[in-house]
Amino acid sequence: MGTEAAFEIVRAVLSPDPISVDQAIAAVESDTAGAVVSFSGVVRNHDGGKSVERLSYSAHPTAHQVMADVVARLVAEQNAAGEQPAAEASGGSGQPVRIWAAHRIGMLEIGDPALVCAVSAAHRGQAFAVCSELVDRIKEQVPIWKEQFFSDGTVEWVGAGS
Repeated sequence: MGTEAAFEIVRAVLSPDPISVDQAIAAVESDTAGAVVSFSGVVRNHDGGKSVERLSYSAHPTAHQVMADVVARLVAEQNAAGEQPAAEASGGSGQPVRIWAAHRIGMLEIGDPALVCAVSAAHRGQAFAVCSELVDRIKEQVPIWKEQFFSDGTVEWVGAGS
């Protein structure tokens, strides 16, 4: 183990309150970060050829802990793989890779961000890779279900039973 953390988890939560990319970027930016990569998964007005009016996200009671665990596991794997930020290149003490992730729960309207992630790093390659992997793992592993309300009055659950 090194004396300085290579990764800093700024936020990893499920949120009943609105989230935004601007909020996420502001939280991970620093003067030593050469790259900030962000992702915003927003509610769209269609799915499977049907018009969507709004969505509701529900979370399993363990989802808050699973979200924290998913991010912590990714950080642990990155550290174990030797994906250390490049302190040598900058001559500094090392730029931690900073991670911010939040998924909304509750009712969302078209255009609302449902999943927002931001990652800052010394270099763009690592920022892109960590952000992409983070989004994939949250979507695959955190027990959150989406209830879609269609314009024709029908309702569909997505993720239930998975």
